[in-house]
Amino acid sequence: MLPLILAAIPSSEEHDFGTLPATYDFKMAECVFCKIVSGESDAPVIFRDEVSTAFLDHRPLFPGHCLLVPNRHIETLPELSPELTGPIFSNAQLLCAAVEAALSADGSFVAINNRVSQSVPHLHIHVVPRRKKDGLRGFFWPRTHYRDAEEMQSIRYRIAEVFNRLKPSSQRL
Repeated sequence: MLPLILAAIPSSEEHDFGTLPATYDFKMAECVFCKIVSGESDAPVIFRDEVSTAFLDHRPLFPGHCLLVPNRHIETLPELSPELTGPIFSNAQLLCAAVEAALSADGSFVAINNRVSQSVPHLHIHVVPRRKKDGLRGFFWPRTHYRDAEEMQSIRYRIAEVFNRLKPSSQRL
């Protein structure tokens, strides 16, 4: 499927990226990303389909830094419906492959912020091309350590407990 996404990259400024997706949520008319999805605001769109839109970040970490957003206004990953999760992450997977191939990148960094450090309150997946020795080290914030193994296990169990409560009973381990 990679050639399909690469074929979606425009060869000229006149390229038509399609009309307003049927899933566009008109309730979020003030959202910057909703305006890009609707075509109200201009952005360097890479592709658009019925569930998501990809475009270049206007403040990239490196050239080729893309954002993939759901066409519907969804603020965080926990709010993303199961019906959209597969299609959006399939598009993220293809976008990642396209970025790496198109830019001859050694790899990529894929990230999502939920609320903290989320500059626009609309779910977006960052796909950033990476090269060996590009200067990025680990994450973009200071690392910390657990106080001890007991603290780590306590946090692990708390997260696992909530995860299992949220997961449908038919899918629990």
